Amino acid sequence: MKKILITGGAGFIGSRVALKLIEKGYLVTVLDNLSVQIHGDKPEETSPLYQSILGKLDFINGSVTNMSDWEKAIKEQDAVIHMAAETGTGQSMYCIEKYVNVNSLGTANLLDILANKENQIQKVIIPSSRAIYGEGKYLHPILGAVYPSSRKEQDMLAGNFEVKYSDDKDLQLVPTDENSKIHPSSLYGITKYNQEQMIMTVCPSLNINAVALRYQNVYGPGQSLSNPYTGILSIFSTQILNRNEINIFEDGKESRDFVYIDDVVDATILALEKDEANNQVFNVGTGIPTDVVNVAKTLVKEYNIEVPFKITGNFRIGDIRHNIADISKIETLLGYSPKISFSEGIQKFCSWVLEQEVYEDNLEKSLQEMKEKGLYK
Repeated sequence: MKKILITGGAGFIGSRVALKLIEKGYLVTVLDNLSVQIHGDKPEETSPLYQSILGKLDFINGSVTNMSDWEKAIKEQDAVIHMAAETGTGQSMYCIEKYVNVNSLGTANLLDILANKENQIQKVIIPSSRAIYGEGKYLHPILGAVYPSSRKEQDMLAGNFEVKYSDDKDLQLVPTDENSKIHPSSLYGITKYNQEQMIMTVCPSLNINAVALRYQNVYGPGQSLSNPYTGILSIFSTQILNRNEINIFEDGKESRDFVYIDDVVDATILALEKDEANNQVFNVGTGIPTDVVNVAKTLVKEYNIEVPFKITGNFRIGDIRHNIADISKIETLLGYSPKISFSEGIQKFCSWVLEQEVYEDNLEKSLQEMKEKGLYK
């Protein structure tokens, strides 16, 4: 496989995968619609991500929702890395048609072509998400491994944010493995699992290898600093650089598995190149949790800008409390090992941010949209 199509290949992760593949001698084609939410109002002129790949690959300005764009892009390709997707957990809860159209139907278009049109695709990689696990895996003192349902609104309104089981017993958070229950708590999570199910079901029936990669919270240089719908590192950075108060949801103790962009790129290329990955599902993370208050304090220290914290007690419907990936499967089968610690990755991220323009802080605008829909409390 030498000719690789990357949908969403001008995005944060896709562009880095594209550049790494080019460095390794692959011929890369990118299909991307240069979304304004990610790339700004004049993306072909001002988007650093687009500029980073310009002239280094075949670029098609098009959409995965358009069948003719797919047909043009997939011609003579050997493999597809299907990155294109709408990604905001909160935004997905009210932009229903948009998320389903891009994520689910966009993937259906790919599979329809693979099933009904002449092609030479040998492998499809679908980047999935930790969002498909919902609240993830916990240990119950009596029942053992359990998979709690979404937290109740009345509990969170009362300031009780930790995950509970139906009998209210205290639970112990443990890493979520690939065999854990799938029960997403957001429309975004539903569409990502829908993508994964379609790819992992249809491709093997066509004798095409498929791999699903369940990314954790990916961060690093290149992520959008202007998009208020995704990425607390970007959101907090923009607040700090605008000398605004940092708005911390819930009690600030919620945690995520932050994985550096270079490690995610490495995992994605391992999935492409290794036969051991064929028709398998893998978590891609670090297995280490970091809470939100620690994230905010670390960023303030790195930028050396003192701004106040506000732990608001507010919450968004669809958000989960904690998530840690069990990465033993990808370590064992593919030899993946995350190389960049959170402290090192944050330093690299902040150094890059300080070289960028300071974007307007649009968080309040996005929260107001959610509040009007009853999704921000």
